[in-house]
Amino acid sequence: MASKQMLVLAAAALAVAFLPALAAATEHWVGDDKGWTLGFNYSAWAQTKQFKVGDTLVFKYSEPSHTVVEVSGADFKTCTKPENSKVLTTGQDQVTLSEAGRRWFVCGVGAHCQNGMKVRIDVLAAEEAASGPSAPPPPASSPAAEVRARLAQAVLAVTAVIAAVLVF
Repeated sequence: MASKQMLVLAAAALAVAFLPALAAATEHWVGDDKGWTLGFNYSAWAQTKQFKVGDTLVFKYSEPSHTVVEVSGADFKTCTKPENSKVLTTGQDQVTLSEAGRRWFVCGVGAHCQNGMKVRIDVLAAEEAASGPSAPPPPASSPAAEVRARLAQAVLAVTAVIAAVLVF
């Protein structure tokens, strides 16, 4: 009987240990299925998302048609690409949101930024995101986020089944 209780406790501990990690970070595909492209409203897209420290932005685009450049707020407004800026060019660029605050990204190709290919991201600290309004979370913005959510549900279900079997 004692070993069954230990097994239940171990299963519960594993669930508690792994579920926060699965749910903690979200991978946001900028522009969802449209990707990083011309003719998309990135301001409206960003308003439907909640970005928090630890999340990742994924910019998917056809290279060399576009680039991703992180800029300051002033450069964002004027669509200016500073001389010393780092330009991402892989077509599947990933940016980890490592600290809270505002971040600005533009396409550095031609007049793409002036034509709306830019996005402002407001990153919340993990505590802010957790204590925010109790509205339902925004929809997952990538297949990877959906897989993580389903995996978390599966871990909970398996843990519950193991606990039920061991108790009875």
